Amino acid sequence: MSVARRCAAPCAVKLGLCGALFLFACADEEVEQAPAQEVYTKPVSPAYAHVGKSSQAPQVTFTDITRQAGIEFTHETGSGAGNLWMPETMGSGCMLFDYDGDGDEDILLVNSTSWPDHEKGRQARSLLYTNNGDGTFADVSEEAGLAFSVYGMGVSAADYDADGDTDLYLTTLGENLLLRNDGGRFADVTRRAGVGGTSWQDEEGRDHPEWSTGATWVDVDGDGWLDLFVVNYVRWSPATDLFFSFDGKEKSYATPQQYPGSTPRLYRNRGDGQFEEITEQAGVMLTHAKSMGVAVADFNGNRMMDLVVTNDTQPNFLLQNLGEGQFEELGLAAGIGYDETGRARAGMGVDITSLENDGVLVIGIGNFSREAMTLFEQQGEGQIFLDIAGPSRLVQPTLPTLTFGLRFVDYDLDGYQDLVVANGHIEPEINAVQQEATYAQAPQLFWNDGEGRLVDVSEKTGGLFATPIVGRGLAVGDIDNDGDPDLLMTTNGGPAYLLRNERITRAGPDGSTAKSMTLTLQGRHPNPDALGAVVTVTAGDLVQTAMVKTGSSYLSQSSHSLIFGLGDRTRVDRVEVVWPDGTKEILVDIETGRHEIKAKPAE
Repeated sequence: MSVARRCAAPCAVKLGLCGALFLFACADEEVEQAPAQEVYTKPVSPAYAHVGKSSQAPQVTFTDITRQAGIEFTHETGSGAGNLWMPETMGSGCMLFDYDGDGDEDILLVNSTSWPDHEKGRQARSLLYTNNGDGTFADVSEEAGLAFSVYGMGVSAADYDADGDTDLYLTTLGENLLLRNDGGRFADVTRRAGVGGTSWQDEEGRDHPEWSTGATWVDVDGDGWLDLFVVNYVRWSPATDLFFSFDGKEKSYATPQQYPGSTPRLYRNRGDGQFEEITEQAGVMLTHAKSMGVAVADFNGNRMMDLVVTNDTQPNFLLQNLGEGQFEELGLAAGIGYDETGRARAGMGVDITSLENDGVLVIGIGNFSREAMTLFEQQGEGQIFLDIAGPSRLVQPTLPTLTFGLRFVDYDLDGYQDLVVANGHIEPEINAVQQEATYAQAPQLFWNDGEGRLVDVSEKTGGLFATPIVGRGLAVGDIDNDGDPDLLMTTNGGPAYLLRNERITRAGPDGSTAKSMTLTLQGRHPNPDALGAVVTVTAGDLVQTAMVKTGSSYLSQSSHSLIFGLGDRTRVDRVEVVWPDGTKEILVDIETGRHEIKAKPAE
């Protein structure tokens, strides 16, 4: 039994009591968080030794190869106008995906732009880089049809029309964009498809577009076609901007408490290039949402995709899929809506994994500074979760940071999912009112010791993990096809960073570095991306399970390919693929390395 499981019982009692006492507590970002137990917030010993699968965390280096790879990108916030408008704090996302079908990971960096009335601003553009296969990338934005400027936020990609190439959905402060991939060039089909988003009216009857953030492609009704779920933030516009101040004198960037929220939107894919909005009939008309991130999982193993939605200063959602495109919102009942003091945190990035390879799912959520990261662990087979951030040793190192991007990834290839997060505050002058807080904050890397602990190895890793940046988006994928996961990060008002995993890992008995298996699935029509497929890889006593999905992190998307770390194991005993339609495929005695698995034609 892990440390996390041994500590779960007393936490359950406290959660029940606090949930009843503080259900209507007001969210206030200036209030110090009450820790679950004092021992949880004590600094972790700098020694990385733990009893478990290994005596200490391996030494892994991530090299910043942004410049040598040819990546030249600067995020534009529009802040040069001096308005201190709320969207300027949010940053934008990034993506690793194979847009041209040549088998390697290309890069998309979403950009915002200056405000229309600011003459000195620059009309920045999102950038698409093709992977040259030699460690360098080439800017192909113009020839790919992306030579336009919008106030971009996030991105999600999938082959929604089942024609064999990957299409893009770009969320913006304005009309969202569906960009159909036609042989490597993208065409704007938003209006015809009907997925541009909606508008709202202010008190004077003026129309304003929704402010969309995260999005994910997921088959919600089981018909095989990929549907589109889009989350929205708050109802803000330049015309409705409100004065907010941290010090009571000068204007500061506003927080979401000042504005009403917006509901998510769900669009059903009709299979003919058009979508039908089914938000209300699907049960996801959640008007009090202030959503930032969305992640996909199947919590009860019924092959119907559930959704976790993070909300900023509002309770998080757990949308249980009831079948046929119907959902029930269970966030409060499931225990992920509030923290243990009955307070809604500022949910940002989100991801879902099994930390101990036992099938028990864990939801990781990044929060505001003075709020620790949450780590909700599923209890049994039901929809009940407990926050195990304390016993997992995440509270103390994540209490000072404001976490946006968040991904579970086995960076050292030992077979256990580690954690990487991108941090950065929203207020450039925060240090003037909170002495322990800084605007720029270093990313963090946490090593999974296999016993329920996530050990902060940022200082040991060094490089960018010891460099304060204003982190936002985060994506994971193998950019050089060497079998280990590399990282892509964006910053608010600054550059992007491409980090190559050098795999200086724990040596096996023969002196070799850790092995891995990378699987790329090709599903049946009309879901060639095989989104929703579940893969289980068995190598000796190591059993790992992963799902092909979009979403997760913050405004970003990682590669569809699945990387399974194997440590010093040189062969895999068994690979089981459960395709989205429930059919199974089993392969045995496979070498490590890269493999593509194609679904057999339907009988």
